[in-house]
Amino acid sequence: MRLNLDIDENTPIQQIYSDSFKKRNLFISIKRDDQLHPLLSGNKWRKLKYNLLEMQRLGKTELVTFGGAFSNHIYACAAAGKLFNIQTHGIIRGPHLDSNNPTLQFAAQYGMQLKAVTRLEYKKRHDHDYLAKLQQRFPNAYILPEGGTNQAAIPGCKELAESLPDHDYLICPTGSGGTLAGLIEGRKTSTEILGIAVLKQAEYLINEIKALSPKACQQTNWQLLTQFHDGGYGKFSAQLWQFCKQMQSEYQLPLEPIYSGKMMYALWQLIEQDYFPSGSKIIAVHTGGLQGLSGLEYLKRI
Repeated sequence: MRLNLDIDENTPIQQIYSDSFKKRNLFISIKRDDQLHPLLSGNKWRKLKYNLLEMQRLGKTELVTFGGAFSNHIYACAAAGKLFNIQTHGIIRGPHLDSNNPTLQFAAQYGMQLKAVTRLEYKKRHDHDYLAKLQQRFPNAYILPEGGTNQAAIPGCKELAESLPDHDYLICPTGSGGTLAGLIEGRKTSTEILGIAVLKQAEYLINEIKALSPKACQQTNWQLLTQFHDGGYGKFSAQLWQFCKQMQSEYQLPLEPIYSGKMMYALWQLIEQDYFPSGSKIIAVHTGGLQGLSGLEYLKRI
């Protein structure tokens, strides 16, 4: 199997202006990684890229991975399977598959074989024995963790950090920790890196990030901010959704309230709290995931 991973990763950087920033002498820009590819956007491609190359190196021809019913990762893996002619398998936290769910519909249309498992079985997705049995069942498959975060995910996110112009602060949403770990690997210590945890009780991610990034163990130029989860993973307030709509109308910046919206809302709050010194240049990474909006519409949550 020879993969042609020729995807243009040179996404634009959008400047954002407001009286509030001007008053505080702050310079805010957004790395629009949501525009990386129509189907493989943002950090999903960044994390998949070197995993696909590792899969090729190992001579595997199929991909097995895990996700919830509305998972951006499942969506991206199905798209990658179609684009690069890889048979994909999605183990979905169930216990049932909803054939009307737009994310799962897309995955199935793009050739992913979907299997719903009970929540009890899904909890075993990191268990060594469970994964060994799964490998026996799919001997030709490369098994990729939920969210695509592992050691092979780091170089792609590191490349993103290295591609950015000079700045003082770099901020990203944090779910499994892979993107933040890669950004830490790719930036100089003069940049302060902030991860906005999108789930409750996310302190455990600090050790996960240190396991993925040697620099994270040695450097103090990064933080995981855990107070902006807005109720927990997949949850969001009416105020947060209103903020997302406001960003679209004022700045033509599309956001969803699970990842990118939470990060931007957190950034706005930090600015209001005068967290950043005058003169700071801040870059926020839009990690994509806009396909999730169709799921929220389907659930009548927006």
